[in-house]
Amino acid sequence: MADWTPEQPLVSVRDVHKSFGELEVLKGVSLDVMKGEVICIIGPSGSGKSTLIRCINALNDIQKGSILVEGQEVHDPDLDKLELRKKVGMVFQQYNLFPHKTALENIMMAPLKVLKEPKSEVEKRARSLLAKVRLDGKEDSYPGELSGGQQQRVAIARSLAMQPDVMLFDEVTAALDPETVKEVLVTIKDLAQDGMTCILVTHEMGFAREVADHIYFTDRGVIVEHGPPATFFDDAKDPRTKEFLSQIL
Repeated sequence: MADWTPEQPLVSVRDVHKSFGELEVLKGVSLDVMKGEVICIIGPSGSGKSTLIRCINALNDIQKGSILVEGQEVHDPDLDKLELRKKVGMVFQQYNLFPHKTALENIMMAPLKVLKEPKSEVEKRARSLLAKVRLDGKEDSYPGELSGGQQQRVAIARSLAMQPDVMLFDEVTAALDPETVKEVLVTIKDLAQDGMTCILVTHEMGFAREVADHIYFTDRGVIVEHGPPATFFDDAKDPRTKEFLSQIL
């Protein structure tokens, strides 16, 4: 990858535009994420939040602008997407686990098949990741035997098994029952406290206030306002931000 140093942003988004047909979803978005930072992106449905983080992982292409991860242009046609996906982990709203594989096997698959790492090493890491997401004893359970929150934690462990430098979370609690939301948020909070760089799209405002270093509020494809949680939640300036916060807080 490019000559990147930790003094530079780990992820740098500059003037990114993204359209689906006639619909312009991102209209010139810019943000920087430093190594070890936790960024929360909030905003109404359809404001471009999920599209933005999918662009960071090159799951969506962009029409204009630049996205650098560790100094490497994500949308360079010559970039090996596999190299990018090793660096950028992503967890989705849906868990996407393989139903016929156990929790342990789900976590081991990518390092074995994609990275071609030795099985003993991968299994050791997978077991330690299951412990990390508080699922000791569930190694041999199939997804159908796990709650939604447990499946989502397996999905987080699976993404971590690739040893990424940054983790993207796209509304990972949106499909969960209220009682299982907390266990997933605690897992993400642990990761953040361990120094993992995280970019989260979330509706969980209390969580955002607690873990984020910086909050970005998007509306209609632009970043309307951003700042550290204390300033953002208690002293929002833009009328659109104030209105949004008044509806959800």
